[in-house]
Amino acid sequence: MVTKPIRKSKRKHSRETKVETQILEELTMSEMFQRFMWEKQSEGLAPRTVEEYYVHFQYLMDYLEEDLTREEMDYEPFQSYIQYMVQDKGLKPMTVNVRVRTMRAFLRWAYKERLIDLPVHEKFRPIKTEEDTIESFTQTEVKSILNTFDTSTYVGFRDKVMTMVLLDSMVRISELLEMKRSLVDLKNGIIKLEAHTTKTRRGREVPISSKTAKMLKEYMTESEDFGEEHLFLSYDGRPICSNTWRTRLREVGELAGVRGKRVSPHTFRHTGALFYIMNGGDPFSLQKILGHSDMSMTRKYIQMTNIDVRKQHNIYSPLKNLW
Repeated sequence: MVTKPIRKSKRKHSRETKVETQILEELTMSEMFQRFMWEKQSEGLAPRTVEEYYVHFQYLMDYLEEDLTREEMDYEPFQSYIQYMVQDKGLKPMTVNVRVRTMRAFLRWAYKERLIDLPVHEKFRPIKTEEDTIESFTQTEVKSILNTFDTSTYVGFRDKVMTMVLLDSMVRISELLEMKRSLVDLKNGIIKLEAHTTKTRRGREVPISSKTAKMLKEYMTESEDFGEEHLFLSYDGRPICSNTWRTRLREVGELAGVRGKRVSPHTFRHTGALFYIMNGGDPFSLQKILGHSDMSMTRKYIQMTNIDVRKQHNIYSPLKNLW
């Protein structure tokens, strides 16, 4: 009678498990982070988000000046990191919290995977911030910026069209630069955004006005000879880098005389959201256009100044139609 080597197999499996456990226990923080990023990338994270994780981890490593072992990954170095960012570097709370949130996700994963012994993420938390009014342009400032573009040149006309689309559709800069010609529906005034180009990884349609559609049609005719699928292109027919266009907007803002405000793609996004509400739009359709999964984020985009509130009250006062 032949006996199956059950116990022998179990012993072998047990030895393999012990070896694997020992290897995991000897991982440094950098090695843990690499495993974390392999998992995140397999989930289909956007390239920009992946890059942010690596950048923020490097900030942490620059502060520590050395890798950490499993035993050294306790509360102290991470709480000290927050103090360093706030007190020594003088970073704004919003910047600190962006860095904390990405690293906190890593630490939560490491604890869940039993790579570290302490739930460091429970004490490594974003700092409290005051509720700031998100900056936006006035109508006069927007007109001044649009009038500054030299539309007699290809680059000037392209930049004006891009700014019109940015303001009208309220898309993110990454979404604007990844727009495809084939996904522009000028007849119905819609631009389709592919899922892999959006922050939420969900495709959506953004509407544009007839004014913007008319200018976009003219631009598309002018740039048709490039034969490229990307909608917005450089003067020699290449896709535009986000940093290049951010710099371009800052330069135009200075020429337009906009002072004390950051002339950036994100400021146009905020401005478009505020103008949408001021012109009678509802927050629920705005949430869909912006691509927000949570209404709390949409609310931050439509904070109004006291002057804006007074104007709206004059139009929609509860007593308006009583007499």
